[in-house]
This record gives sequence, structure tokens and C-alpha cells, in this order.
Amino acid sequence: MLFTNTITIARPPAEVFAYLAELENIPQWNHAIGETRRTSDLPVGVGSQYTQVRTIPAHAEESLEITGFEPDSRLAIRGDLGSFHGEITYLLAPAVDGATALTNTMDLQASGPTRLIAPLAATRVKNAVAANLDALKRHLEKD
Repeated sequence: MLFTNTITIARPPAEVFAYLAELENIPQWNHAIGETRRTSDLPVGVGSQYTQVRTIPAHAEESLEITGFEPDSRLAIRGDLGSFHGEITYLLAPAVDGATALTNTMDLQASGPTRLIAPLAATRVKNAVAANLDALKRHLEKD
């Protein structure tokens, strides 16, 4: 399952990237995540590892790793995401009036029984991700 969502956030790319790169912020804008914590001693960047607790659709502990880290322009994360394994990529670009165009690409592979229903769930998953990105936008623009 591969899909992309794009939003514009009224904050400069450096601020949006800094916020996204602190994966511990995920629970503040992703309604399905209760906690994200770094489990490696490395500085935040490629190779940094995290564990996160998913609360929706079911309680689960997931492992994440930063696989791409280009300050102010690209962040990529690979790991377990509910019933899927895959990669999340955030591309940031300057937009009008100092804003950021944020493009989020999700490349998810289902395993086990989820493989059978993944094609049916694709639209629902994409819409849930879009709703989370909208929550991210509202969170970053509220100041």
C-alpha cells in the first residue's frame, strides 16, 4: 500500500523538521499513538531507534528507526506500524509566506491475515493519516 498526503503548514521548514525529528512528539498529533520513546543512545539522526505504544486499533508496541535525516528537508522512518511494516517519508519544502509544504509518503506492507484486507483498508488508512497530518498542522500553527 503506497500513498501520499500533502499539506501546507504556516511555519518555516526548519521549525516543522525540528518538531517532526523529535519522534517523542508523535503522540501530540497522532491519535493512535500513546507514547514514543528513543531507545538508542545515538544523537537523533540516521540509526536512532524508538519504541512506541499504539493504542488504536489495538494496544501494541512498535519499533521504529530513522533511516533518512536531512535537516529541514527530509525525514524517513522505517518500522512496525500496527499490522503493517513499512517506511514513512516526510519531504519539506519552502512554501509561500515562509510556510512549509509537507509531503508525507507511506509505503506499507501488510503481513499475516492483514494481507487479505489491506487493499480494502487502503482508503481508510490514508484518510486516518491525513487526519493526523491535519492535527499536526493545527498543533504547529496554534502559537
